[in-house]
Amino acid sequence: MRKCYIFLLLLLTTNGFAQQDAWVYLNAKPSSQSFADAPLKMLSQRALDRRASQNVILDFKDVPVEASYINQVNAITGITVMAKSKWLNALHVRGTQAKINDLLQFSFVSKVDFADKSLNQIGKIAKSSKVKQGNKTKKTKVDYAYGSSSNQIQMLNGHVMHQQNYTGSGKVIAIMDAGFPGVNTTQPFQKLRTNDQILGGYNFVLRNPDFYTGVSHGTSVLSAMGGYKENSLVGTAPDASYYLFITEDDTSENPVEESLWVEAAEKADSLGVDIINTSLGYFDFDNEAYNHTYSEMNGKTAFMSRGAEIAFSRGMILVTSAGNSGGTSDPHVAVPADAVSVIAVGAVNSSEIVTSFSSVGPSSDGRIKPDIMAQGQAAVVSDAAGNIVTANGTSFSGPIMAGMLACLWQAFPQKTNQQIKELVLQSSDKFLTPNNQYGYGIPDFGLIVRNQLSTESFLKDDFIIYPNPTTDSISVSLPSKFESGTVFIYTILGQKILEQKVTPQSAVISLKALNQGMYLYKLESDNFYTSGKIIKK
Repeated sequence: MRKCYIFLLLLLTTNGFAQQDAWVYLNAKPSSQSFADAPLKMLSQRALDRRASQNVILDFKDVPVEASYINQVNAITGITVMAKSKWLNALHVRGTQAKINDLLQFSFVSKVDFADKSLNQIGKIAKSSKVKQGNKTKKTKVDYAYGSSSNQIQMLNGHVMHQQNYTGSGKVIAIMDAGFPGVNTTQPFQKLRTNDQILGGYNFVLRNPDFYTGVSHGTSVLSAMGGYKENSLVGTAPDASYYLFITEDDTSENPVEESLWVEAAEKADSLGVDIINTSLGYFDFDNEAYNHTYSEMNGKTAFMSRGAEIAFSRGMILVTSAGNSGGTSDPHVAVPADAVSVIAVGAVNSSEIVTSFSSVGPSSDGRIKPDIMAQGQAAVVSDAAGNIVTANGTSFSGPIMAGMLACLWQAFPQKTNQQIKELVLQSSDKFLTPNNQYGYGIPDFGLIVRNQLSTESFLKDDFIIYPNPTTDSISVSLPSKFESGTVFIYTILGQKILEQKVTPQSAVISLKALNQGMYLYKLESDNFYTSGKIIKK
């Protein structure tokens, strides 16, 4: 009898009175009009400028959560508001199941979604899970002394961007991670400090402004983009500016970290950030009832993935690590890498071979994941003490890629986030034959510069072939000092299939006879020679 009583008491404790996490969705924003009339109350001028350049209009999602609603929920004894999201018009709360369900009595509450899906009366949205921190995830030619970090940049032809002075200048990157100790004191970050490239940050976990604390994972992530120590480490975007946000609580695994990430992404948007890097992935939690399932990896179920999609719709680029679960029983990408618009980056070694730990696709709705690859094994980074070390994980292939995207967007500031993403995918070495281990492959930023920058800069004295990708034909523009040239088209196996002489008067080459796919081209004219890739759609 006593055993039965204890068991019943345990059930009540677990189900009725235990603390639960839930998202409370609201149905209105009474102050919408006042914010719409004064956009600078919601977003900085830089954010508004970024929106305007991409024709992104302000909408209901940009209006903050109604403060009076937050206050009323907070006033309920036994309920704690852990985070809020204006994009999803939701509060992340903690309390007993009964107390949380009582919130439905408020007229402004539309629904409640428990992190433990079994508690939801109607099938609703999901929970979150995460991979543990150790696995997470002046015009002049610039010639950096990359030292041991050369391979991770040159693999992407990133040095070509740097040599043309595209080093991330003018672009702002927000990093969501677990901590940034040493960034304010050690040598690899001195350049960032001297040039005021650390624009600020916030500790969302502890709700205080001290972001130079926590676990040093974020320090190493930042170093892959912004670190600088000559002949040892050069980040992929050494001249970009950075915001540092702590959203990951390394002491526990709880869905609130997804909510904190969304809150930080909203802050990044309001500050005018261009790129968000996330070397975190969520799948399993301390409370197994909160765990994600593979079926939820569809880009539209997890709270964080939904927030990531909205972030992209605001005109930002989102880069996330694919995850380090490749060799496990659950090898698939985690939240938010499953999101459609997020660029999920897997890991290869220095020889461009996929690592055993890199998480794989597809997403549960059948999309290719990861999207692209970069070096994530023996990546060269800085630790919190300023030592230049190597580390493994998609945690580092992600920021290596994010930095290169900043350089690319600097080169093409008129392009939208979607256009930049497409350029990168199209330049990748498996663009025509993607798979769920390698994605679309390893991007070639040198190829993008050669094909795109020259195409858009007709005043430059360069050979130009456009459009690329193309459908039926390409046009050729010769440097002004050449009267003619010969264009050769080859298959990717090196077989010549077309040869045509071009002049300024006859500069169109028909590709109608060619099948869809990737081809190589070569132009020869006197002492002039250039080559590249053409994609026929």
